[in-house]
Amino acid sequence: MKLEGLHLLFTYRCIMECDHCFVWGSPSSEETMTLKQIGELLHEAEKLSTVEWVWFEGGEPFLYYQIMLKGLSKAADMAFKIGVLSNAYWATCREDALEWLRPLAELGVASLGLSSDSYHGDDVEAERVKNGVEAALKLGIPVDVMATSKLPEKLAGLPGGVGELMYRGRAAEKLVEEASRKAWNEFRECPYEDLVNPKRVHVDPLGYVHVCQGLTIGNAWQNSFSEIIRSYDHSNHPIIQLLVEGGPAALAEKFGVSQQEEYADACHLCYMVRLALREQFPEWLTPDQMYGIQNT
Repeated sequence: MKLEGLHLLFTYRCIMECDHCFVWGSPSSEETMTLKQIGELLHEAEKLSTVEWVWFEGGEPFLYYQIMLKGLSKAADMAFKIGVLSNAYWATCREDALEWLRPLAELGVASLGLSSDSYHGDDVEAERVKNGVEAALKLGIPVDVMATSKLPEKLAGLPGGVGELMYRGRAAEKLVEEASRKAWNEFRECPYEDLVNPKRVHVDPLGYVHVCQGLTIGNAWQNSFSEIIRSYDHSNHPIIQLLVEGGPAALAEKFGVSQQEEYADACHLCYMVRLALREQFPEWLTPDQMYGIQNT
């Protein structure tokens, strides 16, 4: 694996509980990385000599602002390109948004993603994203609006756009009834991730290393992150091997866990099959948070 991007799921906590969230972020989630853990991951990533980008995500990383800034500073000092994803809850007006973002500009944040769509809430939320975008542009921070449904009207013309809604995580429970469907055996590949040679992974506050949310390849708090990456072999992973060979349909066929005839997309089938297999593969289909089970 030639890893290029390290995405830190810095916290599972969020001020929102959006229906489309595939990490099940919510105000009740407590798990958050410490500065020491961030530093250890950065040093492990440096050992690989291939990682270019480090992203701080959530949940909502701005909820732990000072630790986020310290983490970004460490990453910048180590010559990583740094990025942040946020829902811009903090951008209550343009002037305040400038103050929130000024330290990020000083650290050289190379990408800021601000999420806004119909799943995030009302017009107030869209206004805050607009404030955040305008402040970022004034400070020279590259910024994009990220949406998975119709972009709010007041954000038209701003950088970024609408991506594809994937029916995994909370979306597989909250949104799937309205989706069009295809026969389960049509989903013969993973359309979103390169599972043979992943270019990015996510590490969560519990240490789990995800090649896709809820599909893990080790725990960085228990074993060296750099060694987890170096030793990765998709053919030795009981879930990933099948996904590479024949997509979510092959996983369903192997274990006979297809629960219905049609699914919304490949993510929907994959997520539901993995959910049914968690007791059989607790090491690889984890943590509970990714499957909607709160332990706090």
